[in-house]
Amino acid sequence: MKLRIIVTLKNGVLDPQGKAIQHALGGLGFDGVEDVRAGKIFELELADGTSDEAIDEMCRKLLANTVIENYRVEKL
Repeated sequence: MKLRIIVTLKNGVLDPQGKAIQHALGGLGFDGVEDVRAGKIFELELADGTSDEAIDEMCRKLLANTVIENYRVEKL
């Protein structure tokens, strides 16, 4: 089973990496970029039958800091 885990910062959490990317894009002449939010993508290949609870636990314990980040799981 293949999964994609997408981790993003929660609304209201400052994103200095996103701001740096936004500034760099402007410096390269790409006008009109109003906001950038950086995140992470993990692609996992798991044994068939891995439970949703186990996947959720992986995300909460290692892949995402749930204090400041949200995550979603996509089955590929």
